[in-house]
Amino acid sequence: MSENSITAADGANLEFIKRPNEERGNADHGWLKTFHTFNFADYYDPRFEKHGCLRVINEDRVEPKEGFGTHAHREFEIFSYIVDGALEHRDSMGNVEIMKRGDVQLTSAGTGIRHSEKTSGTQPVHFLQIWSVPSTRGLSPNYYHRHFSDEEKRQGWVAVVGKQGDEGVSDEREGTGPTPVHSPLWLYATLLAPGKTIERPLNLSKGYLHVVQTSGYNDGKPKGAQVKVSGALELGEGDGAFISNKGEGEIVRVENVGDTEAELLLFDLD
Repeated sequence: MSENSITAADGANLEFIKRPNEERGNADHGWLKTFHTFNFADYYDPRFEKHGCLRVINEDRVEPKEGFGTHAHREFEIFSYIVDGALEHRDSMGNVEIMKRGDVQLTSAGTGIRHSEKTSGTQPVHFLQIWSVPSTRGLSPNYYHRHFSDEEKRQGWVAVVGKQGDEGVSDEREGTGPTPVHSPLWLYATLLAPGKTIERPLNLSKGYLHVVQTSGYNDGKPKGAQVKVSGALELGEGDGAFISNKGEGEIVRVENVGDTEAELLLFDLD
């Protein structure tokens, strides 16, 4: 991948580049505290334009009664993963929804939509806003919603987003199974207890692992949960790792080496 890449130490044919929490794009607007894994708004670094079809991972915290007013999108798959609090979504397709922890909402912007996202209730909302590039342009706009419990995530990796058309991925607005996305991308989530190890094969050419910042806002060195990936690198809350899959079905192995539960997101993509 680059001179900074780290090779898996457990025999897997994988290479990693660490994305440290304190090096992410970061802005504190008062009403919004946000981190950018990729280029977004005023943050720009030529190294972080995209990773395969993955274009945006923003970890946002929005204060009560605040949010993103009505604005337009097109030709992106836009999904929200709710960590804490409640988020109100409204869009030009007539969808109105209040999302809470465990919810995943995906807007397929296609030829164009307008939407708003605002905090609902008296507590801040913490969520990840993720964008991917669709495989086909000019799609009709669409909206999907799913819910995944903490209990499910504590049992192992849960497929929360899946490539539309793949086995087990339903095109229903509300349903079970992964949220459908028009990109070559799967997203898995888990809650990993201290001392536990979890594995997941990568079936596509790239991956990205993100440790959610669950113990509170922090723009410095990571605090809270700590994990070790494929015996090769340690990640804390807010850290991530770009993954290059040099083989077929190579196994990503994650061990919780800290003293608190870790919330993890693993992307498998082209």
